[in-house]
Amino acid sequence: MRILLLLLFVSALACADEAVDFESRAITIALTQEPPNLDTTRTTDLVSFFVIGHVNEGLIRYDRRGNLVPGVASSWEVDERRIIFKLRPDARWSDGSRVTAHDFVYAWRLLNDPGYGAPYAGIMYPIRNAERVQSGAAGLTELGVRARSDDTLEVELESPCGYCLGLMVHAAFYPVSERFHKAQADTYGAEVDKLLYNGPFKLVEWVHGSRMRLIKNPDYWNRDAINLNEIRVGYITEDNRTRLNLFRDNRIALARLGAETVVDAAAQGMRLRTFLSGGMSYLSFNTANDRLLHDSRIRRAIQLVFDPDQFVNKVIAIPGYRPAYSFFPSWLQGVDGKFVDEFPLEPVPVDLVEARRLIAEVADELGLDRLPSINLLTVTSPTGTKIAEYFQGLLQQQLGLDVRVDQQIFKLYIDKARNGSFDIALSSWYPDFDDVVTFADLLASWNPNNRGGYKSADYDQALHTLMRSVDPLERMRAADRLQIIIRRDVPVLPMAETGSAYLQHPKLRGVIRRALGADPDYTFAEVLP
Repeated sequence: MRILLLLLFVSALACADEAVDFESRAITIALTQEPPNLDTTRTTDLVSFFVIGHVNEGLIRYDRRGNLVPGVASSWEVDERRIIFKLRPDARWSDGSRVTAHDFVYAWRLLNDPGYGAPYAGIMYPIRNAERVQSGAAGLTELGVRARSDDTLEVELESPCGYCLGLMVHAAFYPVSERFHKAQADTYGAEVDKLLYNGPFKLVEWVHGSRMRLIKNPDYWNRDAINLNEIRVGYITEDNRTRLNLFRDNRIALARLGAETVVDAAAQGMRLRTFLSGGMSYLSFNTANDRLLHDSRIRRAIQLVFDPDQFVNKVIAIPGYRPAYSFFPSWLQGVDGKFVDEFPLEPVPVDLVEARRLIAEVADELGLDRLPSINLLTVTSPTGTKIAEYFQGLLQQQLGLDVRVDQQIFKLYIDKARNGSFDIALSSWYPDFDDVVTFADLLASWNPNNRGGYKSADYDQALHTLMRSVDPLERMRAADRLQIIIRRDVPVLPMAETGSAYLQHPKLRGVIRRALGADPDYTFAEVLP
């Protein structure tokens, strides 16, 4: 009997390690990083958004084709100044209580509270009085959101807004139970039992740095459409080769690849998949007054020695990536076509002579033979290491700059970036909604995610036009003005539009890869026998 029980136990462990388990309708995957937290009012990173997108839900969500469809809201009415949402009566929290309009009012007021310090507060600006509330000029109750009843939410807009319905998909607009949130205090979203779930899945295990387990949420209003019973995060590793080996050994159902593993996977005859993930990879420069790179001539010099084509083809070398010449990716819509086609930017020519002249000019004014060392902040990962070493060599060889690489685990990287503890930070940004504003407002003087502290009255003025106008041509002309200002002032240096090369198990179907929302999205995935 003991032998039989041992064999059953070993067999169960083996099944748990399988990439695809048809009988249990379960899959095993790997995350690249540990989610810093799952608090929708504070989260800014993609790993946390991935988990949140599976265990929680807002008023609206994306369907399989990327269309806006009902979530907690069963329907809505939109006019120039307001959106009225009707909430479905069967939307439930995982403790059995109903998700009501009051949960949205509480969450949105929390995000706008100037004393709370929510990093995504700026995304709320289209809501009436949000800017005044965040500046302290108006009280929280003056924010343009109110619960007419448990099942009716009224949202007033600051001005007509053509993209505001799409905003509601973002996690910052998700509901929060006031009673539960206050009970957890500072631990909200930090552990399995410190969060309520109202999405397709719920988190039942979280061993930090090691594994997570999500199971189908029996209280989810659309549970009959969910095929998977379980998503097992069996591994958390940033190492590309480890993920490739796990996939090859049938341990995980999907593996994101890096440059070196793309070559190996292709050599082994594996089927590579690629897609343009929609993000922007860039250098963020700390422009604070007490920082060396406050001087725009140094930022301009770095711009003049950087070649996006060489960077993508020889350094990144991952299918799906594209050289970036504007901070606004090529997939963004313009007036009648793509913005990049209607308002193109020519590549900045490499000019070593001018770049070196600018550096010498700054050093001479400071009375120095050589500029002080520059701190380059990056995440501890193979790709982060490769890019940091590339820039370290480039700036040393071409400009004589001493670059000190500061590698940090993901959580500490986020903390340092938020605190401005860097001169240059290797950064990336992924879209929150389907409009150029999702990238443009990153450099607004009021945005907490503007981690380099860039401030420009010209930029803010053009951004306000982009955000408040409903005329497509006026909006896109404002966006063009913004990309020209970015090229002139160089608060950031666009490097590449992000792409992804990955492997997917042949028995796993229905995985959605997209630029917007949780990615990959396993909500409607299924496993085949």
